[in-house]
Amino acid sequence: MPRGRYSLHDPHDHTPLSHEHFHCAPGPSGWRYVSQLTTPTGDHTGSVDLTLDELGRPLRLELHASAWQVRGAALDGVTWVRTDPTGTHATEGNVPAHAFSGTSPAFLIATTRLLRLTPSAPATRVRLVTFTDPVLAPRTEDQSWALLKREAHATDNGPLTVDEYQVTALDTGEQHTVHITGDVVLAAPGIELEDLDTPPSSFPDRT
Repeated sequence: MPRGRYSLHDPHDHTPLSHEHFHCAPGPSGWRYVSQLTTPTGDHTGSVDLTLDELGRPLRLELHASAWQVRGAALDGVTWVRTDPTGTHATEGNVPAHAFSGTSPAFLIATTRLLRLTPSAPATRVRLVTFTDPVLAPRTEDQSWALLKREAHATDNGPLTVDEYQVTALDTGEQHTVHITGDVVLAAPGIELEDLDTPPSSFPDRT
């Protein structure tokens, strides 16, 4: 069960935004990721709780940020309920999309589990509902993912396989690179892995 801390920053001007203290692990149903977010000074700002099924689809999502809350799951595409800070208004949403996304590194892992790309495969298009900070506003976006290469790196605990993905925003054409090993993001725009207490989990190949 990997445990660690990511630092999140603005990908454009590198302003520190928050720290995400996480743990995650494969389980009988698929994979679960739980985290708490704090400001650089240590104040609690939100949380992420995401469970995937064995095919990488979101079984359950719960987000908290700035007293806003989102609960969602894969149902007729993806379905969610967003509640305002007072708790008096709840808005339902449904989009024919594949999965959810947001600022948490969990969503990058989730997308790779859904797509199961190989280095020889062509780029794959995916539609995501992204919840944007700080009020978890939903936005639908289309991306293209390609696995550029897979490399093994020697470590004290044995070889570590690192996947390098190229992600393209189809509305703007903007591209960026994501490096992932197992269920841990090593590097991505706005994301840095600061601490990792235990090695990443490995996933069995889907048959």
